[in-house]
Amino acid sequence: MDLLGSILGSMDASKPKPPSEKERLMKKKQKELAAKLEEKHREAKLKFRTKVETQITDFLKQENGQTLKFSAMDNYHRSVVHDVAEIAGLVTFSFGEEDVDRHIQVWKKEFSPCEGELAALRRGEEFDPVKEKLEREEREWSEKLEVERSRTLNKVAPKTNYHEKYEHLIGIDSALEAARKTETNAQYGMVSAEQKKDRRTVEDIQAQLRAKKRLKVDNEQGLTRFDLV
Repeated sequence: MDLLGSILGSMDASKPKPPSEKERLMKKKQKELAAKLEEKHREAKLKFRTKVETQITDFLKQENGQTLKFSAMDNYHRSVVHDVAEIAGLVTFSFGEEDVDRHIQVWKKEFSPCEGELAALRRGEEFDPVKEKLEREEREWSEKLEVERSRTLNKVAPKTNYHEKYEHLIGIDSALEAARKTETNAQYGMVSAEQKKDRRTVEDIQAQLRAKKRLKVDNEQGLTRFDLV
């Protein structure tokens, strides 16, 4: 055998053997089984989605229905519920631990849960609106007390007091009396319309104007005499 024949012979020997009839039948059955399983999964998914759509449709028909809770399910089935609920215009939230009791609860938009209800459901507790209201009022009251306490602590004490300020001028008794009579204007920083009114009479105003004119004339005459000198 020459060299070329040897090479061709080795190449033919390295080729895989064609499958036998039994192997071809087995491979065909495997493909058919995979196709059946895929079709079965597809039908199961479609059936589940139809079931969820029916549940949500019935829920929407209930006039007094506010919320609907689904049983625990895996991530894929929860995604189907979220999708169907979103299309129906519902509000959805998931609660529970993954792979344990993770489930979905849906609400009609007009009955959307408040933060207190969501917090209770995330803790695995039943929501009590009366209890939540009392707790909210207590928190608000505590916050107000804390604000008031902060304001009290931040108040600046006066550097002087009226007793010592006026004692050396008008005596101890008068200083005490002046301190007692000192009152803070209730409208601090603003002047009321009543306080802005001019309470002078027409005669008072005319008299003041004449006095100002005489003073002006006297000042001009005085300046003239000073210039002549």
